Amino acid sequence: MKCGGTSEAKAATAETQQLAQQVKAQVEEKEGKNFDVFTAVEFKTQVVAGTNYFIKVHVGNDEFLHVRVFQSLPHENKPLTLTGYQSKKAKHDELAYF
Repeated sequence: MKCGGTSEAKAATAETQQLAQQVKAQVEEKEGKNFDVFTAVEFKTQVVAGTNYFIKVHVGNDEFLHVRVFQSLPHENKPLTLTGYQSKKAKHDELAYF
């Protein structure tokens, strides 16, 4: 992984799903709707002063969101932050930095 760049896309793990779940309410609030399905399918990471997670999330039917979550360094003891998201994505859309 090059410094500052994002990792290769990897299949989502239980940890990735947990991260997505923690920001679900914030995404729902911004989108103005509730998602019955909110399943992380893949993710990329970017190591900064903490870690940015770019997570592709299935939200039902053929609709996907890309969410960006920032996890600060453990000693900073800060909550997980939703730093951005992109809606109206398809399953085949590449997860890219945003």
